[in-house]
Amino acid sequence: MKPIKPVFEEITEQLNAVRDGIQIIAVTKQVGVERTKEAIQAGIRHLGENRPEGLAQKLEEIDENVSWHYIGNLQTRKVKDVINEIDYLHSLDRLSLAKEIQKRASGQVKCFVQVNVSGEESKSGLAPGEAIDFIESLKHYDKIQVVGLMTMAPNTTDELAIREAFKGLKLLQLQVSEKQWSHAPCTECSMGMSNDYLIAAQEGASFVRIGTALVGSESEANR
Repeated sequence: MKPIKPVFEEITEQLNAVRDGIQIIAVTKQVGVERTKEAIQAGIRHLGENRPEGLAQKLEEIDENVSWHYIGNLQTRKVKDVINEIDYLHSLDRLSLAKEIQKRASGQVKCFVQVNVSGEESKSGLAPGEAIDFIESLKHYDKIQVVGLMTMAPNTTDELAIREAFKGLKLLQLQVSEKQWSHAPCTECSMGMSNDYLIAAQEGASFVRIGTALVGSESEANR
């Protein structure tokens, strides 16, 4: 696999050409501890995992000043294993999960509400029309701070469809932020992955979640 630092610098330069301040999350779910340490040595300070087991393994072996993002669907029964180990949760999409976070969290958790902008049945998340009412209902949960919204692009090569999905999330994020709810400042958009992070940046992403394009995949490398 390629050394991470030059790839990270290239991606950072690409994003800065669109807008400064876009935060890169290195999604390390397909690589092990050593490759994750390489990412940290390259200057990456935001890391993303999507399985409790993968997160636990890396936390056990990595003692660095980094921010951990949980980016996958989180089962309510797994909340107790995850919620006090992370800095951001990108997949809040139901009240049962909010209730479990409220019960288990030792402090306030920065959360992105996941929205299924594309409407694909294979994707998790709230329908756009449900999101504002859901976020308003979270005012009763003082352990949750809604810092932004998250979506995944439709599974297509149609750039216009991808762009429209990202536009939709950005518009919804602005609608929520205009409410000026103390529990939901909602200033951020988490959108864009390895194949579409530049489109996401152009449409207002503040966090992009990049895996294989940045850190590679050890399963592919071992084939």
